[in-house]
Amino acid sequence: METFIELKGLTDNPHYPKQKKKVLSALPNEPIDIPIKDLIKGFNSLPYCFTLQSCYGHFVYNGTNSFTLDPLPGKNGITKVEYRIAYIAFCIENSPLGRKLLETLKKITHIDPENIQFCCAEWFWERQVNSYALQVEPDRFKHEDTATLDFNEALQIEKIRNTFFVRLHELLENEKGR
Repeated sequence: METFIELKGLTDNPHYPKQKKKVLSALPNEPIDIPIKDLIKGFNSLPYCFTLQSCYGHFVYNGTNSFTLDPLPGKNGITKVEYRIAYIAFCIENSPLGRKLLETLKKITHIDPENIQFCCAEWFWERQVNSYALQVEPDRFKHEDTATLDFNEALQIEKIRNTFFVRLHELLENEKGR
């Protein structure tokens, strides 16, 4: 699944309130990874934004559960790790606060521009205009939703992912204060 295309500009969407209500009414049926459940709930409480999909990011190795949330262990002979990307897909209202949020989300990439992208995904956009994704993925894999990494790179991506979600929590607190 290709998750990355260049950013598109916000467009008028008079159906935004109805679409948000429809998507959020289906959300309880969608599994949300526990570490980001409150973050997703918080973004969905903003009137100018809602989430479409998300993943905390999973590191799979040596037969571990493919949805494990456990941190990577000490080396223990692990050489290769399958990384399933961390991301949040947002729909943003074309409004003054929505445009400010869009600009603020773009800055999250400054944590590590080589491993964090702010993008669009064509298949999201086709279902929901004004949809954007923030993803943690080595740039060379930005078009994929999984990547095979050597163990040391997986450790680095795990640290970036953790910082990414801390910064998103901080961003959300700032947004709630507006």
